[in-house]
Amino acid sequence: MVNADRLFPADPALRDITRELYAEVKDLPIISPHGHVPIEWFHDKDYHFANPTELFITPDHYVTRIMHSQGVELKDLGVNQKEFTPEQSKHAFELFGKYWYAYAGTPMRYWFEDALANVFGIDKEFGPDTAGEIYDELDALLKTDEFSTRALVKKFNLEFISTTDDTFDDLHLHDETNADPDFPARLAPAFRPDKLLEPKKTPDWAAQVAKLGEVTGEDTSTYEGFFEAMRKRRLYFKEHGAVLSDHSHDDVRSDRVPDDELPALYKEALDGTISEEDATRLRRTFFNDQIRLAQEDGLVMTVHPSVFRSYDKGNLAVYGPDTGADIPARAEFAAALQPMLNQYGSNKDFHFVAFTMDETVYSRELAPLAGFYPGFYVGAPWWFIDSPEPILRYLNAVTTAAGFTKLSGFIDDTRALCSIPARHDMNRRLTCRFVAGLVADHRLSLEEGKRVVRDSVQAVPRKVFKLD
Repeated sequence: MVNADRLFPADPALRDITRELYAEVKDLPIISPHGHVPIEWFHDKDYHFANPTELFITPDHYVTRIMHSQGVELKDLGVNQKEFTPEQSKHAFELFGKYWYAYAGTPMRYWFEDALANVFGIDKEFGPDTAGEIYDELDALLKTDEFSTRALVKKFNLEFISTTDDTFDDLHLHDETNADPDFPARLAPAFRPDKLLEPKKTPDWAAQVAKLGEVTGEDTSTYEGFFEAMRKRRLYFKEHGAVLSDHSHDDVRSDRVPDDELPALYKEALDGTISEEDATRLRRTFFNDQIRLAQEDGLVMTVHPSVFRSYDKGNLAVYGPDTGADIPARAEFAAALQPMLNQYGSNKDFHFVAFTMDETVYSRELAPLAGFYPGFYVGAPWWFIDSPEPILRYLNAVTTAAGFTKLSGFIDDTRALCSIPARHDMNRRLTCRFVAGLVADHRLSLEEGKRVVRDSVQAVPRKVFKLD
């Protein structure tokens, strides 16, 4: 049984204020502007997860990487396996129970316990002795109408959710899902052009560029055609409900290659002869193009830079990307973004949301930038720092220079469907805990505190991501 006061302060007076604030936001609908849940889960009216492992373990690299650190092979957890039998699935779940002690202190433990109790009504203590029994209970529940993905979306009180999608997707599944009156949330795609902006990192970059030309009817053998094709794809996504474009590169620099050099560098990229240095220069130019196009089409830009992606090359070769072998890196924003912000930062209609896993830049760079530029927002703690202690540090570091209105609202960024309500609830509890301190210190009245926490869940993300 999860405690009703989890994550609340131990001090009785602060805890009482936190409870009162939390009552304001506990049952508000969830706005999830960025995540990685597959559209297929929502499109099929009767989609059911095959088993608890498919729901809780295999797609969630937050979970699998911890077991891998204990010596468990990812293949034994179903990661990128073409066939995974029911017996193997149950064994994977029992491995989860066996290594449950390794999750002590992690947010993954918090999210899983929350989902067991609040989504499935299971209040048994999870561990090596109960994993098999709990697997059987979950497996039976997942086969019922009450636990189809559509039913779960209703249960979670999802108001808005965005997927992250391939640049070439025709988005017909999104259109059909949104047209279905039985689907209870607003569903949006998100434009993620990273592979087309990375001529050296994308192995088949020239083929991808050719496909971009086929999809858009533009001649992408030239830079000018490439630019126009990008404009068309961004507009296509917006016409089909997208509110943002999402970008993750080594840095956020957007300095341009001089115009007289661009045609030659672009040709070298297509020919596969471009150097690492020039590929980086070209990528920064392409990123600059995305910024320029955002001035026209109004899509919000979210950036998630500075990650050593696929750090373990052996793991990449066997299991592919996004399987847990990614490591945070040092980030820099102020100098990198100065040219862009000097040119576009005062455009109130241009919204730029910066995420980081480098906590050192919150008070030094991101909060001061958000505290000056109208369209600059500080993204919620992401990935490795989406955890109680970093979230409290984030609120402390950012609000002093930028206030609460320049935060992004919470972003769950998840592939694990049942962690969505748990993650949002965790953030609501921690926000209430932080604001309770301001109320207790008489820096905010209780009524002001209630408005701050309500806005953090609804008004702020609605404004940042242009949902109205």
